Amino acid sequence: MGNDILSALQAGSVSFSKGQRRIAQYIMDEYDKAAFMTAAKLGQTVGVSESTVVRFAVILGFDGYPSMQKAMQEMVLNRLTSVQRLEVASDRIGDQDIVSMVLQSDVEKLRRTEETLSREDFQNSVDAIVEAKRVYILGVRSAAPLANFLGYYLRYLSDNVHIVTASGSSEMFEQIVGVDPDDAVVAFSFPRYSTSVVKGAKYCSSAGATVIGLTDSKLSPLAQVCDHVLLAKSDMVSLVDSLVAPLSVVNALIVGVTARRSVELARRLDALEGIWSDYDVYEKRVENT
Repeated sequence: MGNDILSALQAGSVSFSKGQRRIAQYIMDEYDKAAFMTAAKLGQTVGVSESTVVRFAVILGFDGYPSMQKAMQEMVLNRLTSVQRLEVASDRIGDQDIVSMVLQSDVEKLRRTEETLSREDFQNSVDAIVEAKRVYILGVRSAAPLANFLGYYLRYLSDNVHIVTASGSSEMFEQIVGVDPDDAVVAFSFPRYSTSVVKGAKYCSSAGATVIGLTDSKLSPLAQVCDHVLLAKSDMVSLVDSLVAPLSVVNALIVGVTARRSVELARRLDALEGIWSDYDVYEKRVENT
């Protein structure tokens, strides 16, 4: 139902009451705004009661308005242009305290991520990374920092970690052309989903590599081509993507992998500490006198 809600609205329009037709028409005309409205706000906008909106969701086959709203949001997020995202953000923020709104929103994303993240997929992802001959990490545009962060720490464990942040498909394929079944690939993609990352992940899968996707929904294009899917919520507040929950999942991956490779990591870090000290990589700690 989620991906086809517009078709459901059009198909049922003949049997809708006058008020329900107003709701349906508004959603079809302004779906980018309707998806982020509460039931009360949507009802107020179209001139019906909140209870009418809730009943309308049930008529469409949902168990309540939150389920219908989630379906609308999943449909909308990948369709919004940058300008539309700013318009939606303006409506959502209003006169609220921006700091409180953003922080509370991120806390909620962490809570939802903790509830929905598959522990089986997570453990399989850790196993795949630990056992891989090489690890390729794909992340472009706003997801590039996630790829770089994961790659930075995995390189403490292995020299065979390749961070691929090229936005162009041709340049990405040039960097992953040697991938094989002994390799693991971690790919990041959030709305608006990157075509190059999805194509790169699909290619790696066809080459036999184990592909791990970190994305926001099982319905995302990236999730369809991955062996293991790690879901992290990243609902936008404005033009800026929230990477708080995805970064927390990355942290968990790093902790999981390093726990499995603690002996090798300790040996490597011990050698690095000597180098860092000899070449003044970090500021020396000043002792109080």
